[in-house]
Amino acid sequence: MPGLGAILTAMVTPFDAQLRVNEEAAVTLMHHLVERGSDGLVICGTTGEASTLTDSEHLRMIELAVAELRGQATVVAATGSNDTRHAVELTERATALGADAILSVTPYYNRPNRRGIVRHFEAVARATDKPLMLYNIPSRTATDLPNELLAELAQIERIDAVKQARTTDLALIDGLALYAGNDDALCDVLELGGAGGVLVASHIVGQEMRRMVDEPTRRREIDAELHDVYEALAVTGNPIPVKAALNLLGHDVGGLRLPLVEADEHECSVVRGMLERHGLLEAAAA
Repeated sequence: MPGLGAILTAMVTPFDAQLRVNEEAAVTLMHHLVERGSDGLVICGTTGEASTLTDSEHLRMIELAVAELRGQATVVAATGSNDTRHAVELTERATALGADAILSVTPYYNRPNRRGIVRHFEAVARATDKPLMLYNIPSRTATDLPNELLAELAQIERIDAVKQARTTDLALIDGLALYAGNDDALCDVLELGGAGGVLVASHIVGQEMRRMVDEPTRRREIDAELHDVYEALAVTGNPIPVKAALNLLGHDVGGLRLPLVEADEHECSVVRGMLERHGLLEAAAA
């Protein structure tokens, strides 16, 4: 997927005290991430709490990112749904707003069969003239896209990449740029010759993850130094830990909408300990 870059941060959606979208904080965070290693941002994905945003909020976040980042970073709009009509509508509208690419997750919960999956992605691909990145995350959707199905989907015009969050059988697929869908898979994906990752830890260690791209001879060493970051940000369900980390670092990203809840005392302790070990709290206070 030419031009999107290697380090794509799946950005959180900041909320204010009343859990309304905090646009000012969102803009500040967008620029912070781009200044610290992100080539682009994925807007309103899982980490952005898309499942509890209204369509109006969802599209406004995409509009904001396009306006703020034009010429500085790429904007990948997450527009997936388990309702094909809804996915098509969001894709059409995100395309009209100027997103650089579309991220579309495998339909979840209703568990379509293979023919349904192919027809779903054909419909989404027809709804845009932008590159389309598939998102395979069987742990959340209960449906896997095996590599031979990915190879079939790669034949559909505009399907150009896959965010692969399956933890096994990572492989390059002819016609699809491979992006890591889990932070701890970035190193392996890069070693395979993949394009990069759609990442969460890059909210707080973006420059280090950028170095994994730019310094291939030190990639394994840098990755090893970041393992405890990945582990701390997985202490409970995403995006609870990364929002806790950002708030501790002074970024005003607020809380989470139910059914997600804020990190408890133990989870905050794990996140705080990781930030202290990496000198991030001290740097933020300086």
